Amino acid sequence: MTPDWFAVVDATWPAAGRETRGNLLLREGRGGGKRVSAASALGPVSAGEIDAAEDAMRAMGQQPLFQLRPGDEALDAELARRGYDVIDPVNIYAIATERLTDIPIPRVTVFALWEPLAIMRELWAEGGIGPGRLAVMDRVTGPRTGLLMRHRDKPGGVAFVAIHDGVAMLHALEIPPHQRRQGLGRWAMRGAAFWAMDNGAHTLSVVCTKANEGANALYRSLGMEIVGEYHYRLLEEKETA
Repeated sequence: MTPDWFAVVDATWPAAGRETRGNLLLREGRGGGKRVSAASALGPVSAGEIDAAEDAMRAMGQQPLFQLRPGDEALDAELARRGYDVIDPVNIYAIATERLTDIPIPRVTVFALWEPLAIMRELWAEGGIGPGRLAVMDRVTGPRTGLLMRHRDKPGGVAFVAIHDGVAMLHALEIPPHQRRQGLGRWAMRGAAFWAMDNGAHTLSVVCTKANEGANALYRSLGMEIVGEYHYRLLEEKETA
């Protein structure tokens, strides 16, 4: 059975709050990023439902933001008519975990552990992954772990992995500039696959903006395939004095 990729995203990177209004699901992000702040459609959406969603998002302290999935073409067109801009088109990649567990990971290269160590929090912070996103990780109720990569006896990177319905999804992969081009991204994905397999997941997945050429190239080089796509529409609103 094909996984519900959007359910995997929601469970492994959960919003602080969720509320259904008509055929729209609203999310409260509290600084956790677009994935946990965007509204998404549950069915055909009326103009009145969009109006109400906009007011509700503003009341949360969030700009009006929608996640558009395949099948949301009518909503996409209406938001475009209202002046919403397309931002961050995204690919969802996946691969069977067994395909990334064929090569042993060199000793002391990848460590799976939870709670995050201070150095992991520091690496995330350096990459712009602050308290709001760390709070998202804390909200996950299923199996989860942090990954700490090392290279030449130095911290080499960090990532977060969680599992929903047999699918592991990797988030918040961050490798500091001085440790890039050392293959640590590949070892992070393989480390995630080993942890996922040990915890009962048959599939490893990841989301990536289409504009991130390096990350897309990494996932393709590992044999991962695009299994889903989506994009956002954001209404930029000027602050009034």
